[in-house]
Order: sequence, then structure tokens, then C-alpha cells
Amino acid sequence: MASKPHAPLMKKHSQTDLISRLKSRKILGVGGEDDDGEVHRSKISQMLGNEMKFAVREPVGLRVWILVSALGFTVVALMALVFPNQLYEVVFEEELTTTSISIRLYGGALLSLALIMWNGLYTAEKVIIQWTLLSEACYFAVQFLVTCITLMELGILPNGAILLLLSRVLFLVVTVAYYYHLGRKPKKI
Repeated sequence: MASKPHAPLMKKHSQTDLISRLKSRKILGVGGEDDDGEVHRSKISQMLGNEMKFAVREPVGLRVWILVSALGFTVVALMALVFPNQLYEVVFEEELTTTSISIRLYGGALLSLALIMWNGLYTAEKVIIQWTLLSEACYFAVQFLVTCITLMELGILPNGAILLLLSRVLFLVVTVAYYYHLGRKPKKI
């Protein structure tokens, strides 16, 4: 059986045929803009995504703030677990007359928050950092309210408690500012 020789194939030079090249790129979905206005250079980068989209543009001092928070939470948590009576006396300037289990439970909860802070320090994911800051802000807000209510019930206003309240307001403002700045969309250049 003799096979017929095939006619030579005519190659189409897509490098010179701009319309054909544009059609091919459009079919492949390469070179067009996505919803965020980014142009994909290859199908692989389009499928895998652009890692620059997920890179966090951190505000100045964010990592230092998270480190300071993690250290502060850890130190206060350990003080509440080991020396609950002394911690109470520093804040309210009176001796603890009831059981110290509530302060130790507070120390345990604070240690859990400290673990979240330490995790937030070493992550590069924006969502985890945001949740870390939100957890911290909620803690400061709740502690401010609880301390205010306790001071009103006791009818006293010691210097340690005033200092604690002012520090909680300052820490809340700084944390919320970092949370807000981290959540903003970056400007496209």
C-alpha cells in the first residue's frame, strides 16, 4: 500500500499576523485585564494568581506593635497566673478579699490572647494580622468597660486604675488605627 505524500503544511506565522495573534491571546485569556485591572502575562500566572495581590503593605511599626502587645499580654498573663493578689492590689490599691480564681482565669484568657499575638507576629497573611488586631482591640475595649464599671461599683478612683484606663484607651486607639490602615485598599499606580 502506497501512501500518498501529504502536501507540505503551510505554517502560519502568528508573529507577523497581528490579528491572528490577538485572537489567540484572547481565546487563551492571556494579556487581558482581570477585575482588579491587572494584566496577566501568561496563562500560568493567571491560573496561579499574582502573588503581589496578596502581599501585605504593612504600616510602619506594625510588627513592633504586635511584638510589644505579645510581650505585654504574656507578662500580665503570667503575673495574673502566678501573683493574682499582687496584680489586683496594683490596680485597685486594696487587698483582694475573695478568692483569686477569677484573676487566674483572667490570666489564662490573657495567655490565650498572647498566643494569638505571637502567631500574628510571625505570619505574612493580611487576614490573620487583621484578626489579631481586632482581637486585641476587642480586649482593650472590654477591659476598659469592665474596669470602669468595677470602679463605679467600688466608688473609688485609685491612681493605678486611672493609669490602666488611660493606657487601655491609648492602646485601643493605636490598635484600631493599625487595623484601619491595614484594611485599606492600596492605591493603584
